[in-house]
Amino acid sequence: MFLVQLVFSDEAGRAADLMDGHNQWLREGFADGAFLMAGSLQDRKGGAILAQAANRQEIEMRLAADPFVAEGVVKTEIIAFRPGKVDPRLEFLLAGD
Repeated sequence: MFLVQLVFSDEAGRAADLMDGHNQWLREGFADGAFLMAGSLQDRKGGAILAQAANRQEIEMRLAADPFVAEGVVKTEIIAFRPGKVDPRLEFLLAGD
């Protein structure tokens, strides 16, 4: 599992022009089952995604397809982690461990 932060760069002013493509990329990630949650960082600093992928390379390839990433509007930080404890409503996240 991966927590991905998409932090706006100095190119953040270009985000509006790329928003449709970014939203389409998010829809595809949810449709593929790779994205479990996505949302905005507070204070409009970017966004965050909870994602699942077989490995880091897979998530890096998916991120490279995001227009925000490809055009340098955001910088990414990828944090890999394995859920160990979850609220009962999220037990599906432990599947496969």
